[in-house]
Amino acid sequence: MEYQTVYHNFEPLYGPDSRVLLLGSMPSPKSREQGFFYGHPQNRFWRVMAAVLGEAVPQTLADKRALCLRHGVALWDVLASCDIVGASDAAIRNPVANDLRPILRSTPVRAVFTTGGTAWKFYHQLIEPVTGMPAGKLPSTSPANAAWSVERLIEAYRAALAPYLQA
Repeated sequence: MEYQTVYHNFEPLYGPDSRVLLLGSMPSPKSREQGFFYGHPQNRFWRVMAAVLGEAVPQTLADKRALCLRHGVALWDVLASCDIVGASDAAIRNPVANDLRPILRSTPVRAVFTTGGTAWKFYHQLIEPVTGMPAGKLPSTSPANAAWSVERLIEAYRAALAPYLQA
């Protein structure tokens, strides 16, 4: 496979009550195809978030949006574009950051977390110097992160997000 330049092709998800912002690195090919976050069927993000929020796993894009907005969770990605091979975060080159300032200015977001080490690395390098807001690092829910079971992911996400979530 060869490097290709990819661009983030959908808008962030946030509402006037968003209190926590979760950031991936760059949408996977499946997510870009669906036009929404964590679209690969093997990604465990939606199972983890449903468990943390005490709700059923959302099945439709509308259900996923509603779940996040109902609980004050905003979603976006660190990168607006990059060169990448497939969906491999490890292969990212030439990263260009998204501008998070509009979200941070228009919401009561009090905490930012990245969903994986690559997202955290690029956030720390490219966005934190602009916003001045540090980010916590959560483990990736990607199936490539096989060292983390769903149960461990749920525990980690629950511990980090609980102070910021609303019912």
